[in-house]
Amino acid sequence: MRRRFIAGNWKMFNGPAATSEFMSSFVSKLTASEDIISNIDEGKMEVAVFAPFISLDTAVKCKNDSPLIIGAQNMHWEKSGAFTGEVSGEMLKELGCTHVIIGHSERRHIFHETSEDLHKKLQSAIQESLISVFCVGELLQDRESGSTFDVIREQLMAGLKAMDGKDVAEKIIVAYEPVWAIGTGKTASSEDAQEVCAFIRKLLADTFGEGVSEKTILLYGGSVKPENTASILAMKDIDGVLVGGASLKPDSFLAITKAAVR
Repeated sequence: MRRRFIAGNWKMFNGPAATSEFMSSFVSKLTASEDIISNIDEGKMEVAVFAPFISLDTAVKCKNDSPLIIGAQNMHWEKSGAFTGEVSGEMLKELGCTHVIIGHSERRHIFHETSEDLHKKLQSAIQESLISVFCVGELLQDRESGSTFDVIREQLMAGLKAMDGKDVAEKIIVAYEPVWAIGTGKTASSEDAQEVCAFIRKLLADTFGEGVSEKTILLYGGSVKPENTASILAMKDIDGVLVGGASLKPDSFLAITKAAVR
């Protein structure tokens, strides 16, 4: 049975002071929730927060001895160099990060990161032993034109090209995020999300084999809230959620985590 993965993406919110306040509240609530901690201890669940670069050090220090995972929202593919404003995987590891988001729709569509850029970032993350949450997803125009599967195939295969199946299964989590449902209040139905995640799992099976496909964790992201988490996670091929705005408040993020308890 694949473990569930509950991820909070803070985007450009929560500087160090707000991070300290959040962590003080959330970590105490998390560690006091026996059902969540039991699931984590038994390997059934992981819970992660992806904070802005300037807040990562605070988040790592404030998590104390809790099992909360701290990850970054982006990274460069080079270890070092003349890349003003960039951060390397090696730097993230030094801070205490174990995970990183690669290819979020905002990176693809606002900052125009290409499939080749994201492929290089995934390769670099693997080399640094960072686990990547690799995002794929279609625009509203893609869905309305019936191109969803074509877009997902291109993004996924371009990112994972020439990779070792073992690396894919162990070091990459795939997140499906329909761009039209991010921060809009719109949510793909659980059945819509399942249909695309099932397609992703079959792509992985066709490319890397059933063993890799069955081990790879798939997430859904797009206006996830406490009220819809359980129905999303009831789907066969969805193992977790990538949460945006609802992860900024300790109580709502805890409620989402509780909804994922087996």
